[in-house]
Order: sequence, then structure tokens, then C-alpha cells
Amino acid sequence: MEKRIVESDPLRNTPESFNTLSVDEIGDDHLFKGIATPMLPQAFLKTDEEKIASIAGHFKAIMETLGLDLSDDSLAGTPQRVAKMYVQEIFSGLDERNKPKIALFENKYRYGQMLVEKNITFYSNCEHHFVPIFGKVHVAYISSGKVIGLSKLNRIVNYFAKRPQVQERLTMQIAGEMESVLNTKDIAVLIDAKHLCVSSRGIKDDNSATITAYYGGRFSDDAVKNEFLNYLNLNTTYV
Repeated sequence: MEKRIVESDPLRNTPESFNTLSVDEIGDDHLFKGIATPMLPQAFLKTDEEKIASIAGHFKAIMETLGLDLSDDSLAGTPQRVAKMYVQEIFSGLDERNKPKIALFENKYRYGQMLVEKNITFYSNCEHHFVPIFGKVHVAYISSGKVIGLSKLNRIVNYFAKRPQVQERLTMQIAGEMESVLNTKDIAVLIDAKHLCVSSRGIKDDNSATITAYYGGRFSDDAVKNEFLNYLNLNTTYV
């Protein structure tokens, strides 16, 4: 399986020349100017119910433009179902009200080594074609005096995954949130994912995968980074 590896740099700036490229020239390239998801100022003026009604109307028009007969029992409820799925499920991470509440605890165990949470399953959607991205996220941190509940790491991943994404941004958003919450630069994030915008359309390569990584603080040291990567290779499959 071919894997494309992108190691993220939080200080990377997108060249201003990107502003002059047309949509066709950009194509499928993953270009973005910052870590924050681009949002309109009025993004949250509508209630969820208003968003669902609006999306359902637009999706109905798309289906009819494609020639589908919405009087058919199987299709009649599709616009409403898609709208609810968008707002309440797969894009729910756009709403900060859904951000997980994080509680930290004193590191009473005096555990000073890295903690690794690996094989976190995630599902997201490519912001270029609105088709799925899915795979595994592996995260690690070294405590600065506080520890986090393990399930909260999964919730952080899923919160940022549930929005239109590019994998590089998702990597940085997870890393940034962990740094902020845990008050430490000693963070590692690695994402191994499959993009259906690559495998089901366009080049139609079903064998490739994409890996992105972020290493902060002590994880920038090769020995610490390699220790983290070695943990990922351990067989930790449980029945």
C-alpha cells in the first residue's frame, strides 16, 4: 500500500500566490492558510432546525436536478435525512457547543513517561468533495503535572473530525487542542487515513493511504519520537 507522508509544521505559512490560483488550478491539492476551520461570521445565527430545513430544501433541488423522482417512497425522506445527518452528526464539530468538556486530574501516580492512545477510529469528510476520510489517529503526551481521562482524547479527535476537513488541518487541530488542554508542548499526533476522494473518484487509487504527523516539544527529539513510533508497532489487538 502506498502511503503519502506529510509532517505538519505549525508555523508554516501558505504562500500568498495561492490566492491567484483558480479552483481548477488548485484541483485536489490540499491548500489552506491556517489551522482554524474557515467559517462565516454569521455561521451560528441560524438554529439547528433552521439549518436542517434550509439544507433539506437545497438537497431536494440537487436530487431533482440529477433527475431523481422524490415521489418514490425510498427517496422522499432523503433530503431531510441528509440535512439532519449533516447538522447533528457528521458536521456537528463545526458547532463549538459540541466541544467536549475536559477535566484534568493531578498526576498523583508521578507517571513521567509518555502516554500513548493509539488506533482511535475516526470518520471525517474531505472539504473538497464532501466524501469520507477515515482511518486511525494515534496520540501521545508527556504530563506537565496534569493527566486527562483516556476517553477525552478520543472525544477531542472525533470533535475535530466531525467537520469538512483536510488531513493536515485535522492533525494540527488535534495537536493544538491537546497542547492547550494539557498545558504542555510534549505532544505527538499521527494520522493514517484513507481518502475516498482519491479511491472512489478522480485517480481512483484504492491502495494508497495518507499519513500526517505532528511532533512537539520533547517528541521532536529522534529518540522520543522513535519510542512513540515503536509503541504503534506493538500488536495490541484484543478479542
